[in-house]
Amino acid sequence: MAADRRIVIENCAIATVDGHDTEYASGYVVLAGNRIESLGAGRAPEGLENVVRRIDATGHLVTPGLINTHHHFYQWITRGLATDHNLFNWLVALYPTWARIDEPMVRAAAQGSLAMMARGGVTTAMDHHYVFPRGSGDLSGAIIGAARDMGVRFTLARGSMDRSEKDGGLPPDFAVETLDGALAATEETVRQHHDSSFDAMTQVAVAPCSPFSVSTELLRDGAQLARRLGVRLHTHGSETVEEEKFCHELFGMGPTDYFESTGWLGEDVWMAHCVHMNDSDIAAFARSRTGVAHCPSSNARLAAGIARVPDMLAAGVPVGLGVDGTASNESGELHTELRNALLINRLGAHREAALNARQALRLGTYGGAQVLGRAAETGSLEPGKLADLVLWKLDTLAHASIADPVTALVFGAAAPVTASFVDGRQIVEDGRLLTADEDAIARATRDEAQRLARIAAQA
Repeated sequence: MAADRRIVIENCAIATVDGHDTEYASGYVVLAGNRIESLGAGRAPEGLENVVRRIDATGHLVTPGLINTHHHFYQWITRGLATDHNLFNWLVALYPTWARIDEPMVRAAAQGSLAMMARGGVTTAMDHHYVFPRGSGDLSGAIIGAARDMGVRFTLARGSMDRSEKDGGLPPDFAVETLDGALAATEETVRQHHDSSFDAMTQVAVAPCSPFSVSTELLRDGAQLARRLGVRLHTHGSETVEEEKFCHELFGMGPTDYFESTGWLGEDVWMAHCVHMNDSDIAAFARSRTGVAHCPSSNARLAAGIARVPDMLAAGVPVGLGVDGTASNESGELHTELRNALLINRLGAHREAALNARQALRLGTYGGAQVLGRAAETGSLEPGKLADLVLWKLDTLAHASIADPVTALVFGAAAPVTASFVDGRQIVEDGRLLTADEDAIARATRDEAQRLARIAAQA
């Protein structure tokens, strides 16, 4: 939409998630092109020119769009498997199947993952893709193309693995890359697809998979590559007690100290999970401004434990929310993570004081923008920021008797999305995607899941 064309949203509750947690019981938002032009209490200003649409949002809460900070799209076609395993056993069970993915499978899985998130209020997504079987096609291009077609703002964390079973890792030997091959392919992906502009729709991060699936050289060289190219770094860290034991046995130190020794702490880094962090680990993350992608549903599904999110926030660690791959979080949407982050953290040491509704919403919006390095552009509703926002319908049976709209959104059932805007373009209306055929995606993901299962069984 041209910058001089305006959309006016009125009569809605607004949670801006700005630095003061400003909220309006009844207010307006004006979008001009792909930016938020103004917002406030009451009616929109009179005399606005070039208004192409007015939305009466009575009964709705408007928030920043949700931001997903950790995912594995390809897992959409291996949902519902290995349902009673811990992380290491789950990986051993599924790697032989994952190692046989190809480009059509990955494209369909990316479409399924993106569709589920987008129709549930996600406006910025990311995918950590690290499985590149030989001869499987242009997997990064397929993922990026799916996000572009869906209309979602996107970060591809171009992953890699070079520590296979023969080297003491978990992936099969034929599912990993060489050190030089992984670095070269990652650099090419950054150069081909990364956009550093303010309103970028596609960005790329350097993302070796995990301490137990990559060599020390790949971690160290990957960090150097990312900083030479000016992009962010992402990996898994401190997810399970088994990982901590692995790091002590192999490297003589815990995960956080190991990451620091390889250049993997810094304000340009975010790590997924970070469940098993002691006080010293949290202090190191806070000191270096290393971010965390908190994945409460996946952590519970794999019995990994309860991350110390309240302690991280108190120390100043940037924390966002992640769906994680849908082989360990079959629902595949982020609203669940708002609720589960709050509820699961209340089972920890801080009990009922762990998180409240507004802190959970901040994790899913501004916290995610911080973690992805995009807090100047998105994550809160403020004039000049990108027009990424969601209208949640809260006047139905599921929420109408809850007086506070933020409490209704976080504590209540998944709220219907009446409209979702990304870059000023509406991509969801009344809970349905405007940019893709959900039924066709469902058929494609089922077909590709069945084809992968047949290939894996024959192998």
